[in-house]
Parts: sequence; C-alpha cells; structure tokens
Amino acid sequence: VQLQASGGGLVQAGGSLRLSCAASGNIFTFNVMGWYRRAPGKERELVATITSDSITNYADSVKGRFTISRDHAKSTLYLQMDSLKPEDTAVYYCNAFRRLWNVNLWGQGTEVTVSS
Repeated sequence: VQLQASGGGLVQAGGSLRLSCAASGNIFTFNVMGWYRRAPGKERELVATITSDSITNYADSVKGRFTISRDHAKSTLYLQMDSLKPEDTAVYYCNAFRRLWNVNLWGQGTEVTVSS
C-alpha cells in the first residue's frame, strides 16, 4: 500500500484547506492513521490521529480548528483545517500504522502555507 497526500496550498489566515491522503489499497486494516507536520526549522510533530474505531486525538495547537476523518470505502484519510494561522505553515505528512507485522507507512508530504 502506498499513500499519496494532496490538498496543500497557499491560503490567508482564517481560511480553510482540506488535505487528502489516498491509499493504493484498503485502509480498514490500519489500526491508526494520522497527520504530522514539519514546520521550517522545526521537528516533525503530531497533528491528529484516528483509530480504526474512529477515536480521534489532536494536538492542543489544532484542537477545535482541525478535523481528521477516514473513509474506508474511498481508502482515503482527510484533514479539514479551518481558521488557519500562519503558525500552521508546514509540510503535512500522512501516516498509516498496522500492528500486524509492524507496518508503518508515510505519504510524500503536501505543503501548506498560511499568509498573515
């Protein structure tokens, strides 16, 4: 299975973007899927995760503004980003983890730039 992230771009502060992460195969077997980001000059950080049971977890910095979801029928992970701030500027990566065989996959990243 491969992951393909898309949906990044340039947006003004307060705007919205929706990121997508399309998988080449079925995603319902992945225990946890998530979005991470790496801002310029910073370490990669967790943004949000969602389990196969749709239990979600968010970084404090995005709570109330971002929503993660997964569509098993479309084999796609989403990240709806609202009320964007300049500090959300980063390259966003999707991730999929399966405990069986310890499979850990990464997408190629999609760049988000939020202007003030």
